Amino acid sequence: GGRMKRAAPGPLPVLGLLLLGALPALWTVLLRWEAVAQRQPEPRPPAGPPPGRWGWGRSAAAWDAPSGGGQKTFRALLAVPAAEREEPSRSPPPAAAASPVERGIFWSPELEALVPPGFAAEEAAAWLSAARAARVASLERGGCGRSSNRLARLSDGSRACVRYGISPEQIQGEVLSYHLAGVLGMQARLPPMVLALVEPRGRQWEPVREELRGSHWAEGAVVSLTRWVDNLTAVVAPAPWGAEAGSGRRLQRLAAGELGGLPAAQLVELVQWSDLILFDYLTANFDRLVSNLFSLQWDPRVMRRATSNLLRGPDGGLVFLDNEAGLVHGYRLLAMWDPYNEPLLRSVCVFREGTARRVAELHRRRSAAAELRRRYRAREPLWARLGFLSERQAEMLQARVDFVHRHIAHCRAQAAAR
Repeated sequence: GGRMKRAAPGPLPVLGLLLLGALPALWTVLLRWEAVAQRQPEPRPPAGPPPGRWGWGRSAAAWDAPSGGGQKTFRALLAVPAAEREEPSRSPPPAAAASPVERGIFWSPELEALVPPGFAAEEAAAWLSAARAARVASLERGGCGRSSNRLARLSDGSRACVRYGISPEQIQGEVLSYHLAGVLGMQARLPPMVLALVEPRGRQWEPVREELRGSHWAEGAVVSLTRWVDNLTAVVAPAPWGAEAGSGRRLQRLAAGELGGLPAAQLVELVQWSDLILFDYLTANFDRLVSNLFSLQWDPRVMRRATSNLLRGPDGGLVFLDNEAGLVHGYRLLAMWDPYNEPLLRSVCVFREGTARRVAELHRRRSAAAELRRRYRAREPLWARLGFLSERQAEMLQARVDFVHRHIAHCRAQAAAR
């Protein structure tokens, strides 16, 4: 027994030496573990969010913090994968380190490459084809805007917002705005949409004949089906159109000289905003940022709240929603809304080069309405049910294209003079 007592302290020094020798390796493992954890993107909001009042799935985060929804996820999407960080000497520089603007007025290709892709053309075409062939399995109230609209569950398992316009020109404005976005190269920012004819005794609507009786929809009416998108979050306008606009001062300018030091995530969002403001000017859409600016006269904090009909997708990309005020309805109300739409356009002096190129081509050929008509007729089987722009509206579209082209040329001249 005595020998066991004397031998017991023996292993302790040996064990201590072993632990000391293992500490460096253990410390390295812990550091690597921490680095990996920091690179992991934040979890997405849980599935099954409450539907937003714009007719799209909004995540719970949008209701809890509308002024910053999606920013952290946005940064995670821009993180460089771990595999590219193993050799620091070969890692590419951060996106914000390079100049975000080329030739004074164009977003750099490197920055544009970071913009979330949105709704890919192939994916959109597949959904449109499926939606035309699918039967409407059920219609639900709520979640898609006005009380006359419905959330449809289709027989292929997908969902769509069915928009029934107060007047046919709203559906016409929605579908023509969607196809004009295609002409301009912006259609990836809009959810896929297709027209449908309400025929209670037809194959597509037969499963919901009873629901249609309670909807007060007119038989033979043209409605739009727009793909439902889950987990969308609110978007607050950034500078130069954000909170500063509520201080009584003029809108700030989005130009190359005002972009220094901005993080990559903010620059990527501004790329999309530059397209949005140009798009809304061309369509004379007053039901987005323009309506917020208009509301400043009685609500000085409106610019700190969510922007109407604009949400952020799970990938961080902006989604341009509910464009029914564009082209037709908006063109009838130019005198009222252009005092807001025009200063917004003038506040932008950095553009996607592809957008500027398309505008220049439509200006040179004077073909804005013709290009829109060609695309609309080729891609929408029910186009004749709603018709096209009037001759006067077609002239207005071309005049607005010409105005945007002159504005881009003015920005280029200003940049060259510096």
